Amino acid sequence: MQAVTLGPAGTYSHRAAQAVGDDIAFRESVTGIVEAVATGDADRGIVPVENSIEGSVTESLDALAQFEVAVVRELITPVRHALLARNEEFEVVASHSQALAQCRSYLDVEYPDVALESVTSTARGVERAREDPTVAAIGHPETAGGELTVLAENIQDRTSNATRFVVVAPMDEHSTGGGKSSLIVYPNDDYPGLLLDLLEPFADRRINLTRIESRPSGERLGDYVFHIDVEAGLYEERTQEAIAVVEDIAAEGWVRRLGSYDVEHVVE
Repeated sequence: MQAVTLGPAGTYSHRAAQAVGDDIAFRESVTGIVEAVATGDADRGIVPVENSIEGSVTESLDALAQFEVAVVRELITPVRHALLARNEEFEVVASHSQALAQCRSYLDVEYPDVALESVTSTARGVERAREDPTVAAIGHPETAGGELTVLAENIQDRTSNATRFVVVAPMDEHSTGGGKSSLIVYPNDDYPGLLLDLLEPFADRRINLTRIESRPSGERLGDYVFHIDVEAGLYEERTQEAIAVVEDIAAEGWVRRLGSYDVEHVVE
């Protein structure tokens, strides 16, 4: 089974993917990962969907709405950011935009005059630091190797920093068993109380919503797709009843069941 995730080797996505399998390939974008699974080029994809500090990864949400895939697992991994460089003097800190944001306070205090450069992944920033002595990187301390020095560890603004990843699979592997479920709802409608109507079926059945987020549909301004996570399995009668009501409300649009799954914690 081949899994694809954000590359190059050494990203936090790569560390999460190692809990899925040993045959790991890399893509440069989340969209490319989800597309590879949807088209049959890969068996599994591991994509970040939410960080405890910076919130949702919007590219992941949009990719899940664009391609028909199933979510079969959720992986929670702690984030341990370190400052890595060839020497103590540098002009630029390069890393993924979320990593830069997660270390904003540290960088503002310790390196207020250093330029920040957003790259496609934390591992790509480490590569930049290896190639250029004027560049430092933010990444896991183990990615320093023998060429970079760990100048500081645990530089993230909050020690509770963690990232939530989902494992995507072909749609025919969609599961209804698990303690948590994800849905995408496109009402293709707009009226006062629409969001309340979408949420009430879950509240009426005592189903806890762990996340709801809106993303532009791309169809027209002010038109949205809703991503919903609930603490209930799709096999449960109450969940089926709630989704049936939501499907009636979204009759002009669509409802996609991404699947049910369990949550796993990847410590290292």
